[in-house]
Amino acid sequence: MSLFLTPEEMFDRPFDKHAPKPRATRWCGNILYVLVAFLCKLICRYRVIGRERLRAFRGKGGVVLIANHTSFLDVAFLYSAVRPSQWIRFMARDTLFSKHKLGGQIIARVGAFPVKRDSADRTAIKRAARMLKNGEVVGIFPEGTRRGKGSHIPSLHAGAALVARMGKAPLMPATVRNADKVKVAGKPFIRFPTVSVVFGEPVYLESFDFLPKEDRLDACTWFTMRASFALSRQVPAEEIDMVELFPDSKDYTEVLAGHRISAPVDAKADAVSLPITDNQA
Repeated sequence: MSLFLTPEEMFDRPFDKHAPKPRATRWCGNILYVLVAFLCKLICRYRVIGRERLRAFRGKGGVVLIANHTSFLDVAFLYSAVRPSQWIRFMARDTLFSKHKLGGQIIARVGAFPVKRDSADRTAIKRAARMLKNGEVVGIFPEGTRRGKGSHIPSLHAGAALVARMGKAPLMPATVRNADKVKVAGKPFIRFPTVSVVFGEPVYLESFDFLPKEDRLDACTWFTMRASFALSRQVPAEEIDMVELFPDSKDYTEVLAGHRISAPVDAKADAVSLPITDNQA
């Protein structure tokens, strides 16, 4: 096995030790994990809540991890929380690979792969689905960029749920609390808050079969993203105003009201239960 695979080779090879061979070289990712995890612990004293929900899929199947996006540090904390026994394959915008050669090399070697924003990138979708079938964790920020950055208005699309359907995997909401407080815009100093990485209950596409086919994927992404914001704000999901958060996206509040969105019987998972507070490890 070559120690120096190209980024393209890294995109199309699994990282997880339970995945079939040939696998990607992991030495660079392991070194960076030790460094990033050490810095995260040293600076922010981060803790992980609900990680056992993600570990339940280890060696058994893939899962699409989706989260709200408030800080560039979200990626570092999620990556550290998932490792070392699982790898998270982040879907990242393609310009990070094309415009920043060294940065592209680095993020490729920790498992990230490119996607063209604001388009139906079939190559990225197929790659992500293959990763899920190999039992890997695929990380997606459905908002596309950090909330509040520039004039971009976040909108929700069915992409995350489509990847889950093609990869025959559930979605899992996640959030990183207080990462945005480490470096506040306009403030010269770094702060040291306690950061919490939180994993919610898995959400299964089958739970949305009562909806018309054209709405199922959108509704699944909407529901899981609402759960991510609920985890972030530590409130019941029903208190999250998705119209305010995503004014240009279809709202499913009334459509899903009264429906118990839960896992299939054979999945041995209870219905999504929110919120998860810092007292619940």
